[in-house]
Amino acid sequence: MTTLLHIDSSVFPGGASSSRSVTAAFRKTWEEQHPQGTVIYRDVAASPVPHITADAWSAGYAAPSERTPEQSAAFAARVQLIEELEQADAILIGAPMYNFSIPSTLKAWLDSVLLLGRTAGEAPSAQGTPVIVVASRGGSYAPGTPREGYEFVQNYLEAVLKGTLGLDLDFIVPELTMASRNPAMSELVPLYEASRKRALGDATIKAKELAERLAA
Repeated sequence: MTTLLHIDSSVFPGGASSSRSVTAAFRKTWEEQHPQGTVIYRDVAASPVPHITADAWSAGYAAPSERTPEQSAAFAARVQLIEELEQADAILIGAPMYNFSIPSTLKAWLDSVLLLGRTAGEAPSAQGTPVIVVASRGGSYAPGTPREGYEFVQNYLEAVLKGTLGLDLDFIVPELTMASRNPAMSELVPLYEASRKRALGDATIKAKELAERLAA
């Protein structure tokens, strides 16, 4: 049986969130392909992972016998998240752009699962695991656009997920999601609708392709 680790981080619920709509489409297709599979789901917006503390951080570099009770408790919470990452055959992450970067709740999850000598370093424990990131954004930050230089979601996640954790990274990018709500962007509504349709289609296609790849 296959295991999908699904993480959502949008503060908006259900269909009000572009990233959640696309991750839901991916997961629906995934579950159709893997009816006996397992999904580990974390909604870090609804149930936030604690931000990293000195105890949680320092415990990762201390021998178990030398940890304080506070360090042991904080590190146990990190280990649970790390084990979920390591158990996954595939990972799905909803990562909307907030103020040019990822939500702090998603950053908190990343801070917990990044552990030098285990998930990071010369031989990352989840190396090669495929990860699909739905990187939604209200405008467009694509190459050649006026705000290209403000794109800190894909650049950052590529460095962390691919460069540090060693994951096999792929993006789905629904953009211009504010066009239908912002009158100043009304002329961009057709482009937004096309982007949304393409993202939902990509989610279905990539879920099927990944299911076939893992079954091979």
